[in-house]
Amino acid sequence: MTAKDNSGLKLIALDSEDLAVVSAHLQDAVINVSEMAYLKAERRFAAIANRFDWSEALGGTRSRRKPFMRRRSGLRFERVLGAQLANIDLTDKKQMLNVLAIHFEPTVAPEGFVLISCAGGAAIRLHVEYLEAELKDLGAAWATKSKPEHPNDEPDA
Repeated sequence: MTAKDNSGLKLIALDSEDLAVVSAHLQDAVINVSEMAYLKAERRFAAIANRFDWSEALGGTRSRRKPFMRRRSGLRFERVLGAQLANIDLTDKKQMLNVLAIHFEPTVAPEGFVLISCAGGAAIRLHVEYLEAELKDLGAAWATKSKPEHPNDEPDA
């Protein structure tokens, strides 16, 4: 396992534009169901994700032989009033969620819903008092052999 330095991301999202940046960094992240929680008393949703480092993969400094990287990252949403799940079995501790995108759907300002869309129709919908999220890398990166593919992607050159 090849490790990289600890100087990772730390992003805060307070509006839809900020959340779009967080979403881009979490595209193709993998979350184990056992590593996410809605903490009702604290009004917080938190998850640990293994995110694919797209900025590194698409950056101009990556050589052809350099491996792709993943990073362990923490994601949290504050001021969560409620959480709903679709196609997620919380009793299946081995279930893995592949994150596609995260969006904010405003209702009566500043309230709204955060939708974490995952592959296979799985989704997490958080009712938030207002948008307050953080994405933070938790340690060194490690090598992964492949880059996630999408239908409109061109092969890696």
